[in-house]
Amino acid sequence: MVNSVDIRVAENGRMVLPRTVREALGLTGAGVVVLSIEGDNVKLSSMRKSIQQAQALYRAHVTDDQPSEAFLEARRGEASDDHGAS
Repeated sequence: MVNSVDIRVAENGRMVLPRTVREALGLTGAGVVVLSIEGDNVKLSSMRKSIQQAQALYRAHVTDDQPSEAFLEARRGEASDDHGAS
């Protein structure tokens, strides 16, 4: 089901999200939303939902799920090897 609401935009670009929109995004009090422009449409997402989507995308494409410390140590070794070969 598609819901739509009219939101007034002030001359300075500010707008107020109606309660129904904030509730749909799971926002309580102050918060952060992610605004995406897709063609001529604008999409609002909660920061929490955007992070969850990024994590899911990462998990779907990760090929070597190693701890970050192991990754950094490997990069340090490569950097050390590059400097030693000069």
